Order: sequence, then structure tokens, then C-alpha cells
Amino acid sequence: MSKRPVSELGSGFKYEPCKVVAEIGCNHMGQMEIAKELMKIAKESGSHYAKFQKRCPKELLTPEQYNKPHPVPHNAYGDTYGAHREFLEFSKEQHKELWEYGKEIGIEWATSVWDVTSAREMITIPCDFLKVPSACNNHFEMLKVLRDEYKGIVHVSTGMTTKSEIEDVVKFFEETDQAKSRLVIYNCTSGYPVPFKDICMLELSRLYAEYGDRVYELAFSGHHLGIAVDIAAYTLGAKWVERHFTKDRTWKGTDHAASLEPAGLGKMCRDLVATYEALTYKGENEILEIESEQRDKLKYRKHQKINAVEE
Repeated sequence: MSKRPVSELGSGFKYEPCKVVAEIGCNHMGQMEIAKELMKIAKESGSHYAKFQKRCPKELLTPEQYNKPHPVPHNAYGDTYGAHREFLEFSKEQHKELWEYGKEIGIEWATSVWDVTSAREMITIPCDFLKVPSACNNHFEMLKVLRDEYKGIVHVSTGMTTKSEIEDVVKFFEETDQAKSRLVIYNCTSGYPVPFKDICMLELSRLYAEYGDRVYELAFSGHHLGIAVDIAAYTLGAKWVERHFTKDRTWKGTDHAASLEPAGLGKMCRDLVATYEALTYKGENEILEIESEQRDKLKYRKHQKINAVEE
């Protein structure tokens, strides 16, 4: 079989099948039945993980923030922003139920955590990874819980984050010699949706130059429209691709508009598989088997007419 290319990403890099995370987040609208339906559709679409979000609103928000109206009233599920957030939250027991459901249907559960209480609750679920959203990657009290009390992989998004702040996160995990074995850093732009010019995909190349030999893996989290640039992220070295996912982009809520629907998620997963299969060298046999018949029939030979059939 043809060898996978090493490419410009470094001598230790090799392409592997991309791991796809369907970010359901709060697109379940507070309903377990919808959450499970979205997990099932994500699995059928080709995703490997269905990811949610976990917050403790009274810990995360100040009293003023909690009691203010939602900034976009038609997306609100409560009279105040705090009530809205509480409505969309699942309990620890409900998240454990979703983890178990994922095991039943063949997709892994994961979640982002936004505060210390949520982190301590979610580390009790034996999942492959937990994620730190861009908004909280400077919350070192929470990062310490994930680093020191959790055994799985820690994923960290870097939207609205400076280079020095990314370095701080990596160094924090390096303090206990865990960055190389447990830390996944995501290239991400925080916007909903993000115009293509602001995706800044080549930041992946910079992250590889800076951290390719210091962290476990690098990844991409997209909030853009369409699926073309996710393939670019993979070819630039993202081992994980995460996209927000919903059944219907017209549903009530903040994230639906920047989410993929089932058809889009399925096509993205299909295209990532096809891209992985395409990223090979020819290997020792310079003429592929598929080319042999065409070469015999069409290749120019001196003093011999060739069959004038177009390739």
C-alpha cells in the first residue's frame, strides 16, 4: 500500500483518519429526546463524537449578568439570561445518560466545561476527552482540575486568545509534563458565523511550528458556513475537526445559524474520508494498476500510431 506522506508538518507527522466532533452544544433546546436524536443523526452522518456543553450558571455569571435579559430576546428560553442558561442545562445524571446512550448506538459522548463545578461533575464520566471553550481557556482554577484530577485528553479552543495566552496554557500543562500526552490545541475564531477571511486557517501552520512537538495533537473548530475549509484544515494537519450541529438551522437558539444540518455534516464526513484516502504517494510502483491499461493503450510510442481516444 502507498505510504502516507510526512509533508511539511514535520518528520513525525502522518495523516490518519480525521476524528469528527459534532458539537450539539445547547442545540437540544433543553430536551433529552432532541439531544438523543441529534446524537443518533450525528452517528449516522459519520461523526465519531457528539459533544455537549456544561455550565453552572450561578457560578459562571455575576448576579448582574444572571439577572439581565438575554441580549437576543427571540432566542431566549427564560426571562433573564441566567434563567435562559438554566433552562438549557442538563444535570450530571442526564449527561451520564447521554454518555450511556452514545455507547448503545456507537458514538462517543463529550462535553465542554465552563467552570470548576461543571469540570468536577463531568470528570466523573469516563469519557475520552473534555473540552475547554475559548471563553474559559484562561480559567486556570478549572484547568487545574482538568489537568490534575481528570485522566482523559483535554481539548482547548483558542478563539479570542492571544499568542502569549496560548503559550500560558501549554506551559501550564508542561509544568506536570502532561502537554505532550494529554493536550489538544484547536485553531478557532470566535464568531457566529465567521466569514472566510477571518478563519485564518494558516494559524494551524503556526501552531504546528510552535507546538507540534510540545502538545498531543492539533485540531480545528469551525463556526463558518459550508464545508470546504474543513478539508483545508485536515490537509494542514488538524487531527480533529469540530463543527456545530443541528437538525434545523431555523430552530430557536443562538448557535443554530452557525451549525451544519445532517446533509452538510454527512457530506463533510464523507469528504474527509475521501481526502484521507487521497493523501498518499505512489510508492515503489510508479505506474499504478489503474493506469496500466491506459498506458498500454494511449502512451506515445515512436513509429507506432496510438488509439486516438481521449483520456
